[in-house]
Amino acid sequence: MTDLKGKVAVVTGASKGIGAEIARALAEAGAAVTVNYASSKEGADRVVADIKSKGGKAISVKGSVANGEDIKNIFAETKKAFGSVDILVNNAGVYLFQPLESVTEEEFHRQFDTNVLGTILAAQEAAKYFGPDGGSIINVSSVASQASIPGSVVYASTKAAVDEVTRVLAAELGPKKIRVNTLAPGLVETEGVHAQGILGSDFANTVVAETPLGRVGQPDDIAKVAVFLASDQSGWVTGERLAVSGGSR
Repeated sequence: MTDLKGKVAVVTGASKGIGAEIARALAEAGAAVTVNYASSKEGADRVVADIKSKGGKAISVKGSVANGEDIKNIFAETKKAFGSVDILVNNAGVYLFQPLESVTEEEFHRQFDTNVLGTILAAQEAAKYFGPDGGSIINVSSVASQASIPGSVVYASTKAAVDEVTRVLAAELGPKKIRVNTLAPGLVETEGVHAQGILGSDFANTVVAETPLGRVGQPDDIAKVAVFLASDQSGWVTGERLAVSGGSR
């Protein structure tokens, strides 16, 4: 198993779905984990309890990644609890699929503030906390950034921006031994996907039919790759966008 003992990770948007599973997987590999959440304290506390029940270390910290002061507090609380920071997973994100005629300025800014600005601000803060040995930043994007899905103009644009943020920061932070990579999941079975009735829809059925591995992804599929990117096993990997999608494009 990948060894993250002695490492400390911050996972944003980790009260449910992909973020929650990444937090659990990092802890299982030995990392102490800060489980960030914006609104679901109950969900975040459940993830923390899961981690502690297996002998791991975790805390939950409330904060919106779209708010610079909240981000500063997330990292300050992490250092207070665990003494350092080595890994950042920029997982927090929002989405809404809608046709062009329904796009509003408010929705544009809601998605860009969380998905793009939040990613940049969290990376900025993480870079202040990483030590002389550097660290690993993992940005969660989506296959939607390259798939040109109708109705995804705002969301896909935010994830395309995240892809480029990764490439730029990998070049900029490389001299500090900070690696920056992107995970791009395909359709994954999460609470949000269930809530929006996506599973079983014509869209989901089409995605599965066009996925070489022939199924919807699970949060654990993504978490396993996040652990790899967080570890020294990927020590020569930076600036990459890794699709974790069963071959879906």
